Amino acid sequence: MTTDSEPRTARRVFLDKEDPALFRALNGLALKVKETAEAAGIGAELSELIKVRVSQLNGCAYCLDVHTQEALAAGVAQRRLSVLSAWRDTDLFSEQERAGLALAESATLLPPSEVLDEEHSKARKVLSDAEFSAVNWIAITIGAFNRISIISRHPVRE
Repeated sequence: MTTDSEPRTARRVFLDKEDPALFRALNGLALKVKETAEAAGIGAELSELIKVRVSQLNGCAYCLDVHTQEALAAGVAQRRLSVLSAWRDTDLFSEQERAGLALAESATLLPPSEVLDEEHSKARKVLSDAEFSAVNWIAITIGAFNRISIISRHPVRE
């Protein structure tokens, strides 16, 4: 969405609109990740918690808005969303959710290998191979959407 009256350097380029086929491909990946996550036992609540947490870490206002609403629709309590950025300091999250959130954070932040290995080891005590893979794919996919929205400067809608 650009206008020809603006100087080229001032025009915003929405990556999803500039290359819709690529964006559709990413949406297709997201649908496959959702299907795989559900088959692995990762429910909508945990999936949306991961999407909100990764979006918090990446600072994506657009995706935070979208996925906070989707988390609420999936049944996540407002109280849990309110403390999500401090999830390690509360008992409001299940063992599976804690493992998933820790794993999603490590996939997003990519800490040094010894920290990554430690986080993976902790997660592997709780998550099956399929759950481990699904959580990582959820984090990777929402991270891609975060980057598209941040680079495009997608506005949060009223």
